[in-house]
Amino acid sequence: MAYKGLREFIIDLESKNELNRIEVEVNPVLEITEITDRVSKSPGGGKALLFENTGSDFPVLINAMGSYERICMALGVNDLDEVASDIKQLMLSFSSPKESLRDRLSMLPLLNQLASWMPKVKKGRGKCQEVVLPKPDLSVFPILHCWPRDGGRFITLPLVHTKDPVTGIRNIGMYRMQIFDERTTGMHWHKHKVGARHYREYRKAGRKMPVAVALGGDPVYTYTATAPLPDNMDEYMLAGFLRKRKVELVKCLTQDLEVPSDADIVIEGYVDPGEELVSEGPFGDHTGYYSLADLYPVFHVTCISHRKDAVYPATIVGIPPQEDAYMAKATERIFITPLQLSVIPELLDMELPYAGVAHNLTIVKINKDYDGQALKVMNALWGAGQMMLNKVLVVVDNGVELRDYLSLVKHVLKSFSPGYDTYFSKGPLDVLDHAAANLGYGGKMGIDATLKTGAEEKPVKLKPNDDEEGLVVKLKEYSGIQEVNTTLLKEGLLIISLNKKDKAYLHILSGGIFKNDELDWVKVLFFVDEEVDVNDLAMVTWVSANNIDPLRDCIIIEGSPEKPGHLVIDGTRKRKGKDGFTRDWPNVIISRDNTITRIDELWPSLDLGAFIPSPSLKYKNLVKHGGAEVNDKS
Repeated sequence: MAYKGLREFIIDLESKNELNRIEVEVNPVLEITEITDRVSKSPGGGKALLFENTGSDFPVLINAMGSYERICMALGVNDLDEVASDIKQLMLSFSSPKESLRDRLSMLPLLNQLASWMPKVKKGRGKCQEVVLPKPDLSVFPILHCWPRDGGRFITLPLVHTKDPVTGIRNIGMYRMQIFDERTTGMHWHKHKVGARHYREYRKAGRKMPVAVALGGDPVYTYTATAPLPDNMDEYMLAGFLRKRKVELVKCLTQDLEVPSDADIVIEGYVDPGEELVSEGPFGDHTGYYSLADLYPVFHVTCISHRKDAVYPATIVGIPPQEDAYMAKATERIFITPLQLSVIPELLDMELPYAGVAHNLTIVKINKDYDGQALKVMNALWGAGQMMLNKVLVVVDNGVELRDYLSLVKHVLKSFSPGYDTYFSKGPLDVLDHAAANLGYGGKMGIDATLKTGAEEKPVKLKPNDDEEGLVVKLKEYSGIQEVNTTLLKEGLLIISLNKKDKAYLHILSGGIFKNDELDWVKVLFFVDEEVDVNDLAMVTWVSANNIDPLRDCIIIEGSPEKPGHLVIDGTRKRKGKDGFTRDWPNVIISRDNTITRIDELWPSLDLGAFIPSPSLKYKNLVKHGGAEVNDKS
């Protein structure tokens, strides 16, 4: 269904028992984050939260799309695969031959339907302009200070509207906005984003860049702002398709842009490309680590308007899973069809595990027909839209269950030989990838875990040593080794926590371990820092996927026709000036002790059910000395 603003979505959430109202006063500085973090990491994502007493005139809605059920509600479906099915039917309708007049005429209803989804600018003011502040002042809103080492308060769900100065084509992106004062913010658009491209075009033209920021409205707008659409496709066309009703837009009051009439809040302004960039950040980001301060443009506010009943929407990101994980799940399901029909017809399914924070780890299932097909799929995906930012890509065959992770890992270990089936490349990476050799650019790794055919090398599998306890005792004799996970040792996976002396030692240690014939059958060895719980596979995956640049941190120890070889993954923290690393390393995101204690005491009055301890307690040992940036000199 199409919602006419956040209030209508809230009513629907409440009717389906998907919302908790919190009436007691909660501070937007750190406290809302701590409560939301506890709820969002509950099984299934917990419930949406409406904080009604925020010290301002505006309630805060958060975790609104933080479950499978609620992201489906936001998109108006019962199952995300319904959207993929609709897209498939639409694409096939247009791509099939139309040889007769009757065939062509049969397209008219579909064309009329498409026209009904196109955005339309209506005359007059919209609901979003019922109240116009006489003096723009961002401090009237309950803008969150999310995490203790953030650079300040951030608008976290902004729909940032810009237009290409040459073509006039609109773009809606989602770029966090740090509050500098009551009338200026940062504009954190990464270099790969369309907003950044528009900014460069305005700079070439020597013109100020109009920007309009909408908050709220139909929740489908928020999703489409995150969707990986082609550069020249209007996000509101996708929104119209999803909600099966066109988006009504109204002209801004001070800028030459249009925004949704039913938005809750609109912040109009401009970015001047002639101004110097300013320091923005740090910010506790979706990787679970802080993104460190960097230089970005300033957004100047010229007008603020809102609905009379406006709700302030927000989200938090951090150690997964959070609300963004479910929005990424929607993208995974929706955009698999365009990939299948346009680039990769053999693609059957795709999984973005929460621990892979969207861009670090992807598993795809294909229908394999010929030698080398998995490698073809890797190269195609690394060249397809936002998949260019993927770092580790695993390809498996039809018949493998992608969402049974234990079974999946066992299949991968059985179906590949590290020396033959591990492929390395390099290219664009997410700017938030803190382990990349260079900002936004580094190594990629593909693993071919398909069944091998024809000329492809068949995987070697040796009988494991049954004396696991004896092997662990021998491994702990090596200097620096702390704990060993043997859960999947018989399948060929070994996880070791290490007090790492330096990277050279890790290489020496790997070689020493595999000189032992008793471990010939082990295919993959993970090294993680001593603070990491080696028995928590989700934590090991999250930390390791964040902490590697595959070209630098993944080592292949070659085997032989009789031995599978070994893939060694250095998932430890890299130290600036050491470990072959030259960048600053960010800290893991957790709440402060006093915030945790405050919410512990407040919990009985929140009416949120059984007590949920702070997730930050689990990750406290991962935090190093320093601020948002690790201080390696201590």
